[in-house]
Amino acid sequence: MNLGLAAATFAVVVPAELPDKTFVSCVVLGARYRPFPVWCGAAAGLVLQAGVGSAAGRLVALAPHRVVEGVVAALFLAGAAYMLLRRESSEEHEGEMLAEEEAREFGTAGEPSSLRIAATTFGVVALAELGDLTQVVVANLSARYRDAFSVFVGSSFAFLLVAAVGVGAGRTIVRVVPLELVRRVSGVVLLGLGIASAVGAAGA
Repeated sequence: MNLGLAAATFAVVVPAELPDKTFVSCVVLGARYRPFPVWCGAAAGLVLQAGVGSAAGRLVALAPHRVVEGVVAALFLAGAAYMLLRRESSEEHEGEMLAEEEAREFGTAGEPSSLRIAATTFGVVALAELGDLTQVVVANLSARYRDAFSVFVGSSFAFLLVAAVGVGAGRTIVRVVPLELVRRVSGVVLLGLGIASAVGAAGA
């Protein structure tokens, strides 16, 4: 395993996932229900999507190098535009709606069991993250560096941390660090990766 690539993946995924709707839903659900089963369900759903993204990137990496660099550059640049142009308030609204959708699953028959909280959170998060920006970022990194396992490890740890922060200290973090700022920083990082990939494609 390439520890440097795993660490770089971790550093890219964390700021990309923090302003995401899944983080917001973890904040809401962690305040409403028992935090640990919420974290277990969210973490499992996110790690599953890290695996799917890494595997997808591995398949893309089978294409010629120049094609891979071109596709990766286009997706990174599209991701940067999404992060820089989309308002964080829209993402927060989607996250709150996601949490409300899960709350409706529990109904009004008292506090649900830990297993049900974890299982329902897993299902909602896994579906919400399918094709999400951070999954695309994971796939891009896996394709560009042709090391799906290292990218999977780095992104999994990033997702575990983000889920833990959202469930355990999300409301405090949001008051101290504006997610809009995190979103813009992440957009700049993705823009840099997109430019680097485009240069690699042109020189291939």
